Amino acid sequence: MRLGLLSTCFVLALAATPARADTLYRVLGDRWTPADERGYGEFLAAIGTSGCRTIDACLKGAANPFRASDPPGVTFRGDCADLPYYLRFYYAWKRGLPFSYVRRVSPRGRARDIRYSAGGNQVSARRDLASGMDALSVLNHLRDYISSATYRMDPELEGQDFYSPALDAKGIRPGTTIYDPNGHLAVVYRVERDGRIHYIDAHPDNSLTRGYYDLRFVRASPGMGAGFKNWRPLHLQNARRLDGVLFGGKVTLAANAAIPDFALTQYYGTGPRPENWRSGAFMLQGKRLDYYDYVRAALSGGSLNFDPVREVADMVASNCADLGYRAEAVDMALAAGLQNRPQPERLPSNIYGTDGDWETYSTPSRDARLKTAFRNLRDMAGRFLKLWRARDPSLTYRGANLAADMLQAHDSVAAACRIGYSRSDGSRVMLGYEEARQRLFRMSFDPYHCVEARWGALGTEAASCRDGATKRAWYVAEQRLRNQTDRTYEARMDFSLRELGAGSGGIATAPDTDVRSLLLQVARTP
Repeated sequence: MRLGLLSTCFVLALAATPARADTLYRVLGDRWTPADERGYGEFLAAIGTSGCRTIDACLKGAANPFRASDPPGVTFRGDCADLPYYLRFYYAWKRGLPFSYVRRVSPRGRARDIRYSAGGNQVSARRDLASGMDALSVLNHLRDYISSATYRMDPELEGQDFYSPALDAKGIRPGTTIYDPNGHLAVVYRVERDGRIHYIDAHPDNSLTRGYYDLRFVRASPGMGAGFKNWRPLHLQNARRLDGVLFGGKVTLAANAAIPDFALTQYYGTGPRPENWRSGAFMLQGKRLDYYDYVRAALSGGSLNFDPVREVADMVASNCADLGYRAEAVDMALAAGLQNRPQPERLPSNIYGTDGDWETYSTPSRDARLKTAFRNLRDMAGRFLKLWRARDPSLTYRGANLAADMLQAHDSVAAACRIGYSRSDGSRVMLGYEEARQRLFRMSFDPYHCVEARWGALGTEAASCRDGATKRAWYVAEQRLRNQTDRTYEARMDFSLRELGAGSGGIATAPDTDVRSLLLQVARTP
């Protein structure tokens, strides 16, 4: 990893050199046609619904129609920031389509870390890809030159790879990228009729996960470029055609004004542009909506509808899957032996945005998103109950006891959820969904801790942990950081054990995630 580029997320394709004929990139068309864009969306939809768990498995699986053309022995490895570029270029390579990308960005104003620059970034250099290049080498270059900083641009800046689309069913589609300004990226692979957005994302441990768009993707000032992004139309001009292949030429990008569905609605709302983006209103059919509700309603064709029983079941299933993904991440840290290394004297400058072993094997960002999802489940269940009491027409539920029915759906899905891990002595521990939830804020994100601490074990279960007194003290001192669900990338976090023990960083109390108690109480109320 090139530290000067500060790439928090990377994709790597390994292949033997020199280049082989089956890895050559050849440009056959001068632009992406509407049919090409539809094909790309179908490509992503197939990968998203396939259930593959790594980039390598996705591109080698039956969902990828181009897998047979890949050279034998190639291994695809991926993380978040380059995932959109990786999949886009892979498709361009296989279909002979032109490709160009932002090679370097610089901050607009001062920034300690351009991945989290307060004023966003701007394009400093671009690179057009030409026929004859080795496609696998291009993938390696993407690892070096793309980071989450590449996406952190004001939507009105020209010359970037993406544009801000309209918030409707045509604008948000398979292939749309979602940027969380806290340093995470995802790619849309499906939009349901009710407006729910499904995405795939990747992680430093090379795993690929799935989820629903919600408040885990925060809004931020327009200059940070948070939100939905579509690939900007491009045109390869002045190229020479030889035997059907285009050579040379220069890629030009469509200006914002020339893109039919370019819109700034996601940043400023549906009305006149406000002086402060935070005051932008999202109006639909004369009713003001929360931003996330507006997105969902707009993508469903103009109506906001909830099936609360189904949605509770889906959120529990999603949380269970995320727990499983976390288990894989912890296992990778254990396999690398981080738990056997000495505890560093200080935490990284920021535990959410760093590099090296901490970036690859720690889980603070993953854990924060997981905790947010559990909290959101409780909040949404409470909201559904309020809507039901108010006889709100957005609820499709027609039963007699919503709390009881949501509880039954919750428990039915949760009963099938089992998460396992091996203790330091080799014995196996199996956790149910509710037990995992109760441990959520005890689970250590620190890769230097024993597996028992990583899973929040207590009592006899924790007795097999081989951590010494120093590591145990670090575990206790990091509790305030574990209580925190907001990822504060600009905050200083290089605390020593003494500083943590004095109350530096984090918050004192974890939020409530106990949806069962809420539903039980309401269900039993006459």
